[in-house]
Amino acid sequence: MFIAMNRFEIAKGFEAGFEKVWRERDTYLSEVPGFVDFHLLKGPEGDDHVLYASHSVWESRDAFIAWTESEHFRKAHAQASAPKGTYLGHPNLETFEAVI
Repeated sequence: MFIAMNRFEIAKGFEAGFEKVWRERDTYLSEVPGFVDFHLLKGPEGDDHVLYASHSVWESRDAFIAWTESEHFRKAHAQASAPKGTYLGHPNLETFEAVI
């Protein structure tokens, strides 16, 4: 198992719009070999932001890499994005491989 997480710091007041973009976008993930599961997680609040993480589970690192190089990935990431001012910086990608 392989997990890919992107952490996002979302400016306070922009949470609903950020969640709407994720809820309504076409991910194409169900069409990708090796995809297992996806969640958008809402985390703790900071002084000026709310922390979110996109959490995708894959059968393997190779399956995830194949997704990032696919036409499905390009189509999913070419869609409408959240309004200007939503993000307090770039997403932080973290990846994990199952040990046990």
